[in-house]
Amino acid sequence: MSIKRLKQIAKHEAEHLFTVRPSAKPWHVSLSAALIIASTILIGALYHNLPMGILASLGAMIILNQPVAGSLRQRQGLLLLMGIIMVLSFSVGLIAHQVQLLKWPLFTLLCFIVVAIGRYMHLPPPGSMFVLMASVIAIFMPGGWEDMPGRISVVAAGALYAWVMSLFYNLAVVGVASEPAPSKHYYELGLITESLIVCFFVVLSLELALWLDMPYPYWVPVSCYIIMQGMQLRTMWIRQLHRVLGTGIGVFVAAFLLSFSWSNVGVALVIFCLLLWIETLVSRHYASAVIMITPLTIFIAEYGKSAAHTEVGAMAYQGIMQARFLDTLLGCVVALLGGVVMQSTWLRRPLMTLEAKVFQDKIRLQK
Repeated sequence: MSIKRLKQIAKHEAEHLFTVRPSAKPWHVSLSAALIIASTILIGALYHNLPMGILASLGAMIILNQPVAGSLRQRQGLLLLMGIIMVLSFSVGLIAHQVQLLKWPLFTLLCFIVVAIGRYMHLPPPGSMFVLMASVIAIFMPGGWEDMPGRISVVAAGALYAWVMSLFYNLAVVGVASEPAPSKHYYELGLITESLIVCFFVVLSLELALWLDMPYPYWVPVSCYIIMQGMQLRTMWIRQLHRVLGTGIGVFVAAFLLSFSWSNVGVALVIFCLLLWIETLVSRHYASAVIMITPLTIFIAEYGKSAAHTEVGAMAYQGIMQARFLDTLLGCVVALLGGVVMQSTWLRRPLMTLEAKVFQDKIRLQK
């Protein structure tokens, strides 16, 4: 590759890193999503059960997948599907925690399905990230079989609450007679190949975290997926560096926020602000949104534990920053390695060829 070509690539990537695109979302979409999710946490805080409110907010995260276009039926149908996937993902994670023999097969299968569905449905950022995060948190959630029905019910209630609030919002803003949008759900060559590669490296990141005996292994695959979810076979992996930068900066933002002693209501307000930031910027400048995705997930993980506010206050925030930074760093390294593999022709060509043969009828029909 010539020096001139390298300069062109560097210039293009720099422009991509600093370009702020116009938002496709009206301001009230971002505000309503942040309010709906944060309100579940606020309800838990007011009833002195913050962990339960945060658990319900996992289900309410489906509101982040609400389409900005389409008929009422399309919008509510997608959220209903995402709610079902969210509850199933969380449930499978709880089962994997109880049956150690099935932990890896279940998580691998679940990860592949979540990634493939996100790519098939062409979900915009954050995509299916929170669905995957719910399953990973469930895998490491302490408790027995007797705790599962209650926890699943709470997540399902959060998803149902988000769906109902979305229905009221869409009836008020969109209306029943809204025009349907062209379907974005379709197969394209490379979907299975990309999903397999992403799944492999997300699972690998979790395996490495456990092998290294990291205190918070669930954050490593989430960090890896945040970076890898936007990668395509046809794009340069260097373009994903802004995701790494955003994730790394987010660790220090989280450390700053954790240095304060927050009340239960304060935690709900902080999460609301983080969600509003993410929803406002995710379609305009993804790196800036990722900066706040990191502290958001850390707040959910830390304050979602039993008596979490006591634990966070007792543990020096510098220790949390160090642990989270190492988790994030490992996830980023594995994700960038996955980006290199995704661009490699020695693996891409045989997998794409095999996929084309298996799905040739599907490809022919779409043409």
